[in-house]
Amino acid sequence: MRIVIADDAAILRDGLAHLLAARGHEVVAGVGDADALRAAVAEHRPDAAVIDIRMPPTHTDEGLRAAIELRRDHPGMGLLLFSQYIETRFATDLLAGSPAGVGYLLKERVGDIDDFVDALHRVASGGTALDPEVVGHLLNAGHGGVRSLTPREREVLGLMAEGRTNAAIAKTLVVSDRAVEKHIANIFLKLDLPPSGDDHRRVLAVLRYLGI
Repeated sequence: MRIVIADDAAILRDGLAHLLAARGHEVVAGVGDADALRAAVAEHRPDAAVIDIRMPPTHTDEGLRAAIELRRDHPGMGLLLFSQYIETRFATDLLAGSPAGVGYLLKERVGDIDDFVDALHRVASGGTALDPEVVGHLLNAGHGGVRSLTPREREVLGLMAEGRTNAAIAKTLVVSDRAVEKHIANIFLKLDLPPSGDDHRRVLAVLRYLGI
């Protein structure tokens, strides 16, 4: 996988590049601002980009705005944004329209490199990777229908919103695939959402229901 990393912290940038290279990936560029990110993507056409939401000059939403532009101009590229804080407004802006090929993690997740690389693989292949804490905030802010779910159904819904497959949900919760299918059927019924065999459309439906 060919990757561009955009973060103004050189130590984090270089550390990520080293870890990804050690796992067989090629970091084709490491940049420190949004303009350099746009130029690097145009030059290298990577499979995925890892982008800090807050970058120079204002350290507010430069990375987010660049990511939205990149989604429009390079729809086949995976985008994994990360932030030091939970910012659900940014998650809403980023996921508007479709969550396919998009991820949003907290920077602390970089400490677990296996989870980070797994998330990067997911977005590069057109999947979704949302931080569990971000998903939790979205669920808590959701419609009353979400509160009608059982605790286990809320767990399943959260993992669905992270972009997990049925098999991955079953493994995480240590239950059978059949049990997961039953929980998902109940979730769709309670939230009045039509079931779909397409995992990306399923996540999109859930996120839309939650107000994204």
